[in-house]
Amino acid sequence: MSSLPLEQTWLILVELLTDLKKRGIEVPTQINEDIRLVKTSINFYKRDTTHPDMIKELKRINLLLNSSQDQLMELAETQGKEYRDQWIQKLTKASLGEEVYKIKDTKSRFMVGAPPGFSSARVNLKEPLAEDRVQEIAENYNLIIEFEEDDIIALYGDSENLKKGLQEIGSFFKE
Repeated sequence: MSSLPLEQTWLILVELLTDLKKRGIEVPTQINEDIRLVKTSINFYKRDTTHPDMIKELKRINLLLNSSQDQLMELAETQGKEYRDQWIQKLTKASLGEEVYKIKDTKSRFMVGAPPGFSSARVNLKEPLAEDRVQEIAENYNLIIEFEEDDIIALYGDSENLKKGLQEIGSFFKE
């Protein structure tokens, strides 16, 4: 399934937002919230683009994207004309329907079968991890682990233990 231009724009804005933060630029929290809302709205829109209510949803997505884009481009301009132009070029490509980023076609799935009173998390890994490394973390934090696919794992356990386990799994990607 090919991605929509607004989905490509969203991906570019996420990358710009991330790059600005790495450069030490303070990004207003409202932009983060709007960007998250846009992704949720895009997924909602993609479920049934023919439904009459989706016209309103599409308008709302575009308004949020344009607002976030304007604010992020102002912040990008503080990094110089060349930096800003690099992002404008990507956004232009997206608006013309070109695919700037490949989008992995994943479907949201509800996690079922979690024991009562347990918290759960599902992790999509960029690269599969060695099962024994993840199993060791699960044992250390008293978590139940389930490998759904080579690059998707589900974790169940106490909320605090789950957070600690996820932090340790996240550390593998910083190496």
